Amino acid sequence: MFLSFLAPFPPAHAENAGNGTAGGSQGRHAAYSQWYTGSLVSPSGALTRRGVFAWEPYATYSQPVGYLDSAGRGTALHDRSHGVSNFTLYKYSITDSISVQMMPDISYGWRRGHGTTSGLKMGDLPVDVMWRYLDADPRRYIPALSVFAGVAFPSGDYTRLGRAEDGVGTGTYTFRLALTEQSTYTLPGHHALRLRIWGTFHRALTQAHIADISSYGTTAGFRGLAHPGMSGQSGFSLEYGVNQKWVIAMDLARDWANGAVVRGHDAQGRYQDMAGQASGDWMIAPAIEYSWSPRFGVIAGVTALFAGHNTAQVISPQVAFNSIF
Repeated sequence: MFLSFLAPFPPAHAENAGNGTAGGSQGRHAAYSQWYTGSLVSPSGALTRRGVFAWEPYATYSQPVGYLDSAGRGTALHDRSHGVSNFTLYKYSITDSISVQMMPDISYGWRRGHGTTSGLKMGDLPVDVMWRYLDADPRRYIPALSVFAGVAFPSGDYTRLGRAEDGVGTGTYTFRLALTEQSTYTLPGHHALRLRIWGTFHRALTQAHIADISSYGTTAGFRGLAHPGMSGQSGFSLEYGVNQKWVIAMDLARDWANGAVVRGHDAQGRYQDMAGQASGDWMIAPAIEYSWSPRFGVIAGVTALFAGHNTAQVISPQVAFNSIF
């Protein structure tokens, strides 16, 4: 699973697609029989067998419950932006160690007393190439290590919006980089414990030309440029196998984002040079996984922001179906 990290836009979700023995996990023909879907937030590495296709759709509801100010103090949030989204991972293995993935996201949002989006909205489209450069060797406690790099394409609405709620994109091509670790251990009683550790980084490669109402908080009559700040995430996840089919999962992650820079002229012709505040949060994501075969399973859980600064406190129930072909 993989989360996107372009504040102030809400994160996308994580992805997993069963990684096989070389990836530090079980595969379709692995000797170890524990089945996983993957946790809610952690990114997985490259698939472990050439020609495998993974498909994983998510359904998510976002419920804001408050706001964390610059000092991390919680305050009431009166202008709440609710949303539902469908995020789907498509992943294909070109070789036994290199995979490609893309993650389209379609959402619908609303704010109480302010209206809704004008319809279903597609966000920016991430496309990544993933390479597992070190295979796991559980007997020597060597984990699987992967790197991925890609670009998020500016497919989401971001400028000349009919309403602020329609702003779901950045308007920029954004470079994406991540490093991931995955390893599996057998605990007493033949229970599996899978560990993932990751770090990600995003940086905009271009600027967005914006006019009128935009994703960057500008209003009618504004003309100028916007550049999103750098952002990223780090974290770890644990997945404990109760038995072959049932797994308890937990993620702990830290998000950070620099504020966007917006320059231009407002409706009165006055020059504006605005820099958004940096933000950060701590997120926890407990979940339950159930797999009825090595190839198919579901996961249900919730992500919750419990600490941070300059960010909304959001609780997001999620459910996903994991499949490998």
